[in-house]
Amino acid sequence: MKNPTPYVVSGVLAIALIILYILHFTSKSSVNGSAGKELSMLLNDSSITLPIAFVNVDSLLINYNFAKDLNESLLRKEESTRATLNQRQSQINAAAQDFERKLRNNAFLSQERAQQEQERIMQMNQEYQQLAERLTQEFMLEQEKLNIQMEDSIKARLAEFNSTRNYEIIFSNRTTSTVLYADDKYDITSEVVEFLNSKYGPATATADAVKKN
Repeated sequence: MKNPTPYVVSGVLAIALIILYILHFTSKSSVNGSAGKELSMLLNDSSITLPIAFVNVDSLLINYNFAKDLNESLLRKEESTRATLNQRQSQINAAAQDFERKLRNNAFLSQERAQQEQERIMQMNQEYQQLAERLTQEFMLEQEKLNIQMEDSIKARLAEFNSTRNYEIIFSNRTTSTVLYADDKYDITSEVVEFLNSKYGPATATADAVKKN
């Protein structure tokens, strides 16, 4: 299990930054002892928006065209893997049925020939299992590669996105993040999706999609 400490620390730092930002507005009032009152007013003023925001990751992945293309690419690989395994399984089933038919009809010239055929089918089944393991591993590696590619793309684009928004912190709303609750006014998901798609373009659903970003 991963150590949760980094998330706890990041949460404390984020809260500290927010409080410091609020205190910045009340520092002048601290001389006459009204800082606490001003801070309370700011915290309860729904019109005040701090330089923080969060992104709904699930919504982003559904609407970001690059994510759509990567998902489509992964689905095609999954379908190709399934088709390959189904074809190999059909060949094994056909060979097994043919073996049983010949065995019932005494069609083998000798017991040795029947044993050889049985061993051949067993070898086919063993090769099928090895193929299934290899293709499954390849699929998992491809999925991991695309996830990393997606993460790198979003991080790079968010840096560009924030160059004109000037947020101090942008959270995600995944369970591993520090956002357990946030007011909707801090939700910039739609803005981020619009910005990402403006840089990426329409979803292409082609094999070249993974190379665009």
